[in-house]
Amino acid sequence: MDWSITYIVSQIFTILTYLFLALTYYAKNRKKLLILSFLSISANIIAYILLSAWSGVAMCIIALIRNVIFFVDEKKNGKRETINKTDIIILIVLYSISIVSAIFTYEGLYSLLSVFAAMLYTFSVWQKKTKMYKLLGMPVETLWLLYNLYIMSIFGVISESILLICAITGYWLEIKKNRKNE
Repeated sequence: MDWSITYIVSQIFTILTYLFLALTYYAKNRKKLLILSFLSISANIIAYILLSAWSGVAMCIIALIRNVIFFVDEKKNGKRETINKTDIIILIVLYSISIVSAIFTYEGLYSLLSVFAAMLYTFSVWQKKTKMYKLLGMPVETLWLLYNLYIMSIFGVISESILLICAITGYWLEIKKNRKNE
């Protein structure tokens, strides 16, 4: 591993990525969740570019597009509790773009970890309930942790480990809140 200025700057952006992302697991509404996710993804794109982790860059760009689509849709159509036909079409289009991007950025089997993580994350934010987002956060964070091991991002591995704990506690708090409301 090279401790160049580029690598150090990538790790600073990695830390910012995970600070914003950790906050998403404690967001009380979908709008805040999407805004924090947008900030996290933007920092992550810069980190992955600096690490030459091209499948990660591609998945993050798709994630930015996804979040903008979801944010605009929610602003235009209001908060809905159910999934409609347009939502399904959006998910299919995003998955298709992810698969095509994976083909062009394929760097070996480990590069697919970012693709699977991004697709699972897309499904989690596509859901209308934050409980599903928090539940799916656990496998998503595990996949990103493994991807960060692959690209040798020290702070990515450390941060994903912390984020996995945040996902677990966020989900636990959601369950606790739902039990209290029953």
